[in-house]
Amino acid sequence: MLLSFASDTEAFYGRLGGARRLSQRAIESARGSESKETAAAWRMNAALREAEFDNVARSRQEIAPALAEGPTRDVSVLAALAFSRIGDINSAERMARDLAERFPLNTAINRYWLPAIYASIEIRRDNLAKALEDLRTTSLYELGSPLPQFEVGGSLYPVYIRGQIYLSLHQGKEAAAEFQKFLEHRGVALNSPLGALARLQLGRAYALQDKTVQSRAAYQDFFRLWKDADPDIPILIAAKAEYAKLK
Repeated sequence: MLLSFASDTEAFYGRLGGARRLSQRAIESARGSESKETAAAWRMNAALREAEFDNVARSRQEIAPALAEGPTRDVSVLAALAFSRIGDINSAERMARDLAERFPLNTAINRYWLPAIYASIEIRRDNLAKALEDLRTTSLYELGSPLPQFEVGGSLYPVYIRGQIYLSLHQGKEAAAEFQKFLEHRGVALNSPLGALARLQLGRAYALQDKTVQSRAAYQDFFRLWKDADPDIPILIAAKAEYAKLK
């Protein structure tokens, strides 16, 4: 567990190579303890990280072996989320339907994870109003740490996804309010890589409002966190290009 959590810290600072190495050590350690489900969960944590950093192909490479090694309820939840985040909506929908049918009374699945998955699917379909509606049920749970807990704190996934929806709707004020929650609840987000990315998304939200000073400050906050980041991370490359255009 400590190795996987340490990999999140590396990813929080953009050191993706280090994060990958620690994730692999965590997976091998779990296998050595004959815990295939745990090994699969750590691999899914890596898959989600790659998805959020826009490494779609690398994320997909992690999902299949995780499902093969530990096709349990928790791994299936994370796999469905990862599929939805990389745009494989057919796989995401198929797995989400299966989870809904098998676990109709599981609060974490039905009030937190499935809404996040459905919303991510609707984003890909450009059904943004439906995506927002899907997330309504998460409001009471979004600051919690529902199972499967693959990070040391809470991921705030519904918050992050809602913020992305508002960005797509060009509603900068509403988007900023969502991403600001990561800064206001650092004791919940802790070392979640989404907490670092929220700084970047906050910069994008301010840019939509023509608040250039605040936008540049948010981008700079992100760049400070990622000052030692691997330079080839797609989301970092995009962030630098966006920042260069801010005037």
